[in-house]
Amino acid sequence: MRFFSPVHTTHLLSPALRRWVCAVVWLVLTPFAHAQVFTFNDLSARAHQLAQQPYQAAKPTLPDELKALNYDQYRDIRFNPERALWRKDKLPFEVMFFHLGSLQTEPVLINEIDAQGKTRHIGFDANEFNYGKNTLTPSRWGDTGFGGFRVHFPINTPAYKDEVVVFLGASYFRAVGAQQTYGLSARGLAIDTVGGQGEEFPRFSEFWLQKPSAQATSLVIYALMESKRATGAYRFEVTPGSDTVIGVQSNLYLRANPTTPVATWGIAPLTSMYMFGENQPSRDDFRPEVHDSDGLMVVTGEGEWLWRPLTHPKHTSTTSFGMTSLRGFGLMQRDRQFASYEDTEARYERRPSAWITPKGNWGAGRVELMQWNAPDEASDNVVAYWVPAQWPQPGQPLTLTYELRWQGQQQQRPPSSWVTQTRTGRSFHALAADEQQFVIDFAGPALDSLAANAAVKAVISTNSNGAIVEQNVYRNEPNNTWRVTFKVKHLLGTQPVELRAFLQLDNNTVSETWTHVIPQQ
Repeated sequence: MRFFSPVHTTHLLSPALRRWVCAVVWLVLTPFAHAQVFTFNDLSARAHQLAQQPYQAAKPTLPDELKALNYDQYRDIRFNPERALWRKDKLPFEVMFFHLGSLQTEPVLINEIDAQGKTRHIGFDANEFNYGKNTLTPSRWGDTGFGGFRVHFPINTPAYKDEVVVFLGASYFRAVGAQQTYGLSARGLAIDTVGGQGEEFPRFSEFWLQKPSAQATSLVIYALMESKRATGAYRFEVTPGSDTVIGVQSNLYLRANPTTPVATWGIAPLTSMYMFGENQPSRDDFRPEVHDSDGLMVVTGEGEWLWRPLTHPKHTSTTSFGMTSLRGFGLMQRDRQFASYEDTEARYERRPSAWITPKGNWGAGRVELMQWNAPDEASDNVVAYWVPAQWPQPGQPLTLTYELRWQGQQQQRPPSSWVTQTRTGRSFHALAADEQQFVIDFAGPALDSLAANAAVKAVISTNSNGAIVEQNVYRNEPNNTWRVTFKVKHLLGTQPVELRAFLQLDNNTVSETWTHVIPQQ
């Protein structure tokens, strides 16, 4: 059953009576009302039921004066921290809500689950917000719902509850661990990011927040996802800390008889930003690097570790890594040095890496990476996700469980060694018009103790459209790495060149595999 806002049906009543009628309507319409114990199975059943029905877009209910807010006016609306959910109970977690307005036009419904599993609807209350300089009339709105919410928990000092995770817009959410600042985002599901009839953005339409105990170190959040071609039930278990860890359980359903078939299902999508870095420096920005993530890391079921440095392409670029099974993938911010960014406001060195570990066997499929040109650093231009080789028929669930870790200085790395930087361009000698030079540094436990004359070998390969014309590998004493340099000739400019490089010692692989694509001219 879908919700229909009671706002329009009560606009002729007094404010007090209208609030009473709204509360009664919520109780009647909400499938998980006070008398029913909430379970994830019930939520999955609801998602399954919705998938059997034609998609019905929510009717617009946002008051015109909220639609008209510009960005700065919307930012002037702030939640009153003293009204945070569970603050009066002195619980370790607190929740604050986002107002609707400006770009946040679709309401989400929010409920609380108590210790007995009973639910109650959390209605909008204008008294919980400070409207700043805005002149608005909340008494006319009724229960508008919310734009989203944020969760607070002390991760840096016991004296202050930090903002640790936020759910806001479509199926987007993002989190931070200790000493981190917000950067990349995760999503519940991506549909037709590549191919199809244009990207579809599923949205979390309703949430249920499990009230924590006084000793809780984790918070459980449930969400219902809806879109034109899919529905889903989600359970998030958020455990803040040095790494903030989110355990995700999801049951996804194809809608019966969608109007258009789906070209690409993106599971556990991550969205980030890359403007420039050591492999693609800017000519007119004083900052050496600007990015929320600097590479895609993947580990296959066979144990091969792959690293793809991110780029800012002139034209949209889509590549993928196929495999019979997946052990993990993530968009990583490996470079944690302030000197690499020199940005005292953005603090890119504190942006988290996001590492996804599947629970159970996800089967065959591919990790897909899409990068596109963006005007500035305020725009995301990177997305990565898992595409399963098989998707269930309508009515059958795709059940996936995974762990999402938001990491800082201590982050997931290969057990042997890894790429610390990628550089490209000429040195003293000029390059031919069809040549490109790469300089790649590797470091890690498999290399750190080796003597400078160790027989380390660089294994470099290319597809048929490239030719390696010169290569070297040697100990780079100043930064305690092993450096690989090589030049590649681009044979046919109208086709891309695919590159791979890794290190060997005594015929044993001692590094992850660096990968790169030189785009067509």
